[in-house]
Amino acid sequence: MFGQEKRVVLTSPAAAPETAYSPCLEYRDCIASALADRRAILDAALLQLMGRVDGLAEAAVRLVETLQTGHKVLIAGNGGSAAEAQHFAAELVGRFKRERVPYAVLSLTTDTSILTAVANDYGYHDVFARQVSALGQPGDLFIAFSTSGESENLVRALAAGRRSLLTTVAITGDRPNRMARLADVAVRVPAVASDIVQELHLAVLHILCDLVESKLAGCPRLAWEGSEEQ
Repeated sequence: MFGQEKRVVLTSPAAAPETAYSPCLEYRDCIASALADRRAILDAALLQLMGRVDGLAEAAVRLVETLQTGHKVLIAGNGGSAAEAQHFAAELVGRFKRERVPYAVLSLTTDTSILTAVANDYGYHDVFARQVSALGQPGDLFIAFSTSGESENLVRALAAGRRSLLTTVAITGDRPNRMARLADVAVRVPAVASDIVQELHLAVLHILCDLVESKLAGCPRLAWEGSEEQ
């Protein structure tokens, strides 16, 4: 109508139709496939590890005896295995599952001043051997983690441990290696790929932590639920 203000209504453009491609869906499928593959690999590896319990049992005996007699445990590794060493020490100095006294366990991978000084003055091959010689006493235990079992600085540290009358344990991957041959006790997990070896090493250290706490705290083995007594 003449003289009436003309009103203009602005509308939003039509929303674009959803695309059929979604990065989240693609990633989800990749992750689901990777988890399925991982499960198959770890299932097979753990089944094989069950057939190698003698070495792990011997390592557990040495670990418990060392701490039970008031001696200490030194642990070392490189890279991801350095993280395993620190994780192991943290569980035993702190706690794993039970409240109890702290245990004398020391990771040799954490003091950057010692590591860099020894590497600078003597070479990286001696960063652990020098510490084992300085800190280790007869009756102590030295544990070395390595995916390959061929790390020169750990080979030298094991040799230094034996010279200082420490008990030595090598926890490695499946390939025959110098560390396993040199150590008093060898635990070779059934894998050669570094990532799988490290995941199995984590299972091994958790089993050892659980055994240490159980034995040193005097906890009996868990019985089956139920009793003959009514």
